[in-house]
Amino acid sequence: MVKTYKHLYPQICAFENLYQAHRQARRGGKRKHAAVAEFEHALGENLLALQEELLTQTYRPGPYRSFILIERKERKISAAPYRDRVVHHALMNVTGPILEARLIDDTYANRKGKGTHAALRRAQEFARRYPYVLKCDIREFFPSIDHAILRKLLARHIACPETLWLMDQILAGGAGILEDRYTPVYFPGDTLFSINRARGLPIGNLSSQHWANLYLHPLDLFVKQTLHCRGYVRYCDDFLLFTAEKATLHTWRVELIAFLQTLRLTLHEPQAQVTPTRCGVDFLGWRVFPYYLRLRRENVRHAVKRLRQQQAAVARGELAPRVLTASVRAWLAHAAHGNTYRLRRRVLARFVFTPGRLR
Repeated sequence: MVKTYKHLYPQICAFENLYQAHRQARRGGKRKHAAVAEFEHALGENLLALQEELLTQTYRPGPYRSFILIERKERKISAAPYRDRVVHHALMNVTGPILEARLIDDTYANRKGKGTHAALRRAQEFARRYPYVLKCDIREFFPSIDHAILRKLLARHIACPETLWLMDQILAGGAGILEDRYTPVYFPGDTLFSINRARGLPIGNLSSQHWANLYLHPLDLFVKQTLHCRGYVRYCDDFLLFTAEKATLHTWRVELIAFLQTLRLTLHEPQAQVTPTRCGVDFLGWRVFPYYLRLRRENVRHAVKRLRQQQAAVARGELAPRVLTASVRAWLAHAAHGNTYRLRRRVLARFVFTPGRLR
């Protein structure tokens, strides 16, 4: 029996929680942003006004500001107004631990004590144990998340009507924000009106990160309880299945495609291939082998390109040298998780720079 939680809303609306949410939302250098400074200028009044809107259920999210971020691939990032980000933090301070407790141990995205490097270590552990792996990822995951399905999943664990109302407001505020990133798919039983279903979670919301994990929780249970796959690792919508028999993975691939339809999701089928673990598998920007890790070449090229741009900005006096130094050190620390000693030496040799006068 799934335990549900009631009477959460007073905790969310508590002034102390809203103040803590404000402190969390401004982290990472955001205090210098104009919207944050404006909110802090009359902090007490703004928090009290936000609390009143929440208590009277007159709160409505504001419009998002979207921009394109190109790293390994192009992504549309949507930033909510600052006061809405405070609400997201206040909501997740209370409901986040409840949803987190539902997740299986081998899902690693946006969780304390988990993360990319822990997922890589777990994948390598399974690569040593099993000879074959099936690599999967979901096509257009965030744009495809169906609001009705997500709402049912949330309601399975949250029984507080006011809290569900607030979740509905956030869902409605982000509906359609990624519509231009979604390729229409018709699933069994769909009608012509199914294309109008509300879908999509804005990439950039704190709530989106937690809700995306919950959305794939049924997939985790299907893999563990129905397929009985012991070697399973998921990081957001990228996941690996390991086993001893190649034929078993081919069978599981077909079953995964069918199951994901119940969540109105589709696999990247051409990329969902069974390979021997001794040949390595691409996962989270690395090539994972049983006894060593290699950074993917495109990731190295992207990192070097970014650092070179920062180096040029330092030389022009547009960037403080300490920022470049911190960026180089962060990349080196990331690369050090794999077998990259020579690679790191080559990269370091490229970054001798002369700082210009800061403007």
